[in-house]
Amino acid sequence: MNGASREALSSAREQFNALTDHASVDAAKLAEELAAVTALLDREVSLRRVLTDPAQPGEARAELARRLLGGQVGEATLDLFTGMVRDRWSRSRNLSDAVEELAHSADLVAAQRADRLDDVEDELFRFGRIIASNGELRRALTDQKATASAKTELLHSLLGGRANPVTERLVIRLVAQPRGRSLEAGLDALSKLAAARRDRMVAVVTSAVPLSDGQRQRLGAALAQLYGRQIHLNVDVDPEVLGGVQVRIGDEVINGTIVERLDEVSRRMAG
Repeated sequence: MNGASREALSSAREQFNALTDHASVDAAKLAEELAAVTALLDREVSLRRVLTDPAQPGEARAELARRLLGGQVGEATLDLFTGMVRDRWSRSRNLSDAVEELAHSADLVAAQRADRLDDVEDELFRFGRIIASNGELRRALTDQKATASAKTELLHSLLGGRANPVTERLVIRLVAQPRGRSLEAGLDALSKLAAARRDRMVAVVTSAVPLSDGQRQRLGAALAQLYGRQIHLNVDVDPEVLGGVQVRIGDEVINGTIVERLDEVSRRMAG
């Protein structure tokens, strides 16, 4: 993607991450509904074009999406998709590609919450190696004359009970809806998404007063340097917090008043 589509995808990813950082959001349901929206956009090309028509105001496009999907998908999916439709896309196909990526990412969030993301990443890699070494299986899964249900049944027999349910859902979706990609390219894309999700960390930041945009950026950069990976900040304001800033990453709590390395973060935030 390039131009407007790249910016729209970046915005959609940020909205998706903010949404799925809340444990109350059912990630598996979100994945299923986004996959259904992807199929709809692929099937109804004229609808996809209307929803990405730059001649129409973004709010009008979002309202159309809400009327079409309201009651068909959950509110989380609807809010995410209407936000995407409000943005501008360079090509109508880019919108469905982006929705598909978020569907896959939602399944990976479900695996991450279950502490099984490493398993999924490993299983995707191993399945790719099996495909590369088994021409007969590859032909069966990519045969354009075979029905999607037949391919799904074959994958159930291969992966059911042997692989993580998330891995099975991802592979079945990829095989049943290849969307013009080779099986190898699709598996590679899934593996990259899993790796990116594994490298992302979430920090819950509590401060006595709201942080400025500059402070957020400096804190995020400092924590990323400390942990060696991307850090997403969820910031909460609590006037009873003493000592400036408290950061929780996983089970680790860093208190700015007692931990030396957060003292360094505080100095960086101060500029």
